[in-house]
Amino acid sequence: MKKLLLLLVLTVTIQFAKAQTIKVLFDAKKAQMAGNADWVVDADQFNIGTGSGGIMQTGSGNEANPQRYPTPAQSGITSTTSETFWKGGLSAWGVACAKLGYTVETLPYNGTITYGSTTNAQDLSKYKIYVVCEPNIKYTAAEKTAILQFVQNGGGLFMIADHTVSDRNNDGWDSPAIWNDLLNTNTIAANPFGITFDLANFSQTTTNFASLASNTVLHGSAGNPTKMKFANGTSMTLNKTKNPNALGLVFKTGSSTTGTTGVMLATSKFGTGKVVGLGDSSPADDGTGDTGDALYNGWTVDAGGDHARIIMNATIWLTNTTLRIGDEENNNSFVNVWPNPFKDELNASFINDKSEEVKIVLFDLSGRMISTQTFAATEGINQANISATEIANGSYILEIIKSDKVISKKVMKL
Repeated sequence: MKKLLLLLVLTVTIQFAKAQTIKVLFDAKKAQMAGNADWVVDADQFNIGTGSGGIMQTGSGNEANPQRYPTPAQSGITSTTSETFWKGGLSAWGVACAKLGYTVETLPYNGTITYGSTTNAQDLSKYKIYVVCEPNIKYTAAEKTAILQFVQNGGGLFMIADHTVSDRNNDGWDSPAIWNDLLNTNTIAANPFGITFDLANFSQTTTNFASLASNTVLHGSAGNPTKMKFANGTSMTLNKTKNPNALGLVFKTGSSTTGTTGVMLATSKFGTGKVVGLGDSSPADDGTGDTGDALYNGWTVDAGGDHARIIMNATIWLTNTTLRIGDEENNNSFVNVWPNPFKDELNASFINDKSEEVKIVLFDLSGRMISTQTFAATEGINQANISATEIANGSYILEIIKSDKVISKKVMKL
């Protein structure tokens, strides 16, 4: 018991320390300021426009030109600071992150998307969360690799799309197509998150939330949201064969909350990182920013303020990629794995609160599925055996996938 209490104290201490150094990067490189959008945290200048091929450039317009560091400095933010402390359509989100002790930055229009570069001051490896709200410029092959490697290695990606035919910079590409191109045409893995953005356009307010009492995106420290409003957004379709971690949390009215279609908000995991997918930029819009754009307060007005709650819960969820005993979504779930390191066989015991079929999946650190099996779990303590005779030496992620949560553990074969 003393060892357990010490472990819990150490875990809390480590998590608190991590919260002080979490860095969040809001992307403004992919024309998030074009047209009637202003998906930036803060901008001091409004001197940017759309050039040839949809590329943003200075001296050709009056759109927001966000700088790397929001001003005034976030050190002046307190618990009562208004979102108007910064000027941007996503300023409320940025200020909310700063109130949690996170460091907020913007990747400017002329920034570079890399992972592992020693010469890029804003290399993705320096950040915990990468927020990309409605990209309007297609990713290069190198940028796709960088983003996927960022997630593979423990980063948290917040992907936001808009409805189909929402090309704001007139380059022939809109955000659903851009995300799908990144996810399906890359050198890492086809559909690595198990998420596809539908080419759709709909508006509705839904209360069709998944019934997952222990899920911290739906029931987290920022609150317990019950509504979500899309104002011309799109849905997602999940592919659990590509990635069994893909999980729908908010669904269109009439869609099954345990299904894979009509998803409005989804999460997934890849490698040691996490992903959130949202099908509309409207919920993140705080209604302030570039006065030349028609912005609307989806953050606190639409859905009775539930958008702020669910987006901040999801942001907090993205910060924690610790592979520990017990999944992030349920600190009361435990799994014991032995021997670890293992040789020919791996054993896993876990507690289940009901009888159900669970999947036991082994991934390599690139997110590739190595083996999978179905286990008939019963209420109480369960023990499963995983044959490892055909598995190469190396490090892996063992996941026990239940109906309402995923328990992860890092293991090694020698």
